[in-house]
Amino acid sequence: MTWRLVLIFILSALFTSGCAGATEDSTEPTEVRLMTHDSFDVSEEVIAAFEAENGVSVVVLPSGDAGSALNQAILTQKAPIADVFFGVDNTFMGRALAEDIFMAYESPLLAEIPDAFELDETYRLLPVDVGDVCLNYDKTYFADNSLPVPESLAALTDPIYADQLVVQNPATSSPGLAFLLATIANFGTEGDYTYLDYWADLRANGVLVTNDWTDAYYGQFSVASDGNRPLVVSYATSPPAEVIFADPPVETAPSVAITAPGTCFRQVEFVGILNGTDRPELAQKLVDFMLSKPFQEDMPLRMFVYPANETAGVPAEFSVWSTTPTDPANLPSAEIDANRESWIEAWREVVLQ
Repeated sequence: MTWRLVLIFILSALFTSGCAGATEDSTEPTEVRLMTHDSFDVSEEVIAAFEAENGVSVVVLPSGDAGSALNQAILTQKAPIADVFFGVDNTFMGRALAEDIFMAYESPLLAEIPDAFELDETYRLLPVDVGDVCLNYDKTYFADNSLPVPESLAALTDPIYADQLVVQNPATSSPGLAFLLATIANFGTEGDYTYLDYWADLRANGVLVTNDWTDAYYGQFSVASDGNRPLVVSYATSPPAEVIFADPPVETAPSVAITAPGTCFRQVEFVGILNGTDRPELAQKLVDFMLSKPFQEDMPLRMFVYPANETAGVPAEFSVWSTTPTDPANLPSAEIDANRESWIEAWREVVLQ
């Protein structure tokens, strides 16, 4: 065999091997990567239907709490580890947009979402769900002790609620930060009585601060644990969760969310396509899917939030045991972004020192 024939044989073998590999790989579904916070959840059958319809495999990348996940997305923006990011809320939206890690995409599904939830006019962050951080109280405790329900944040400084409230550290907890922002929206940062004065009064009235929601709710709240705190910062959807997961079953929710004006803080969570993705069309399809009815109607009982899509139905338990605040506290995302760290540090000096 001459050297020319040997070379032709080798090249032919390599070409055939390469084609075989390409054919084999082509049968594998393309991956689309979804970076999320750790609380993200979706039913297997719902995600499987999207995968089958589009010939893709969705790889979910849990990346810590919302703040940690966003930090990771920012740090890896030159070589993004995902195509789509879910979990930025309105408390971190300003930072996410300032870092310019998302590309614009005006999904046609936005036509089914109220304008009030579309907080980003550049269409880099699209609303997926809505949840309200509220005060929740133990109905039995309040009835047994003939306590009136506090109808304002200011009422919590009354001595009749001494040693009854448990909250979360805003530096380490998303609901803790939301509640801090509610107090800033109510009392402001300047004047004769500011949010720091309010927190000083809460401290004098025996407020308990935990690092996270789990410890506050399952460790200290009298409804969900052996704790002795009948007031907790939680969610408007906590009461239906208490009914759904009760063992043994219960006929009524043992707690109620207080939704009086200014007592809750509304969180809107967003999804966005990360700059640098090499699958922009698939990323757009995944975003559309997350705004569509199948995902939106699956979400409430997986993550206990309300769908942003107004055509999506909600579980009966939400209608019976949850109340949507009509006048939640609010702060512009740009103001939150500009002051978040300084507000938290000032809070820490008053409450934890």
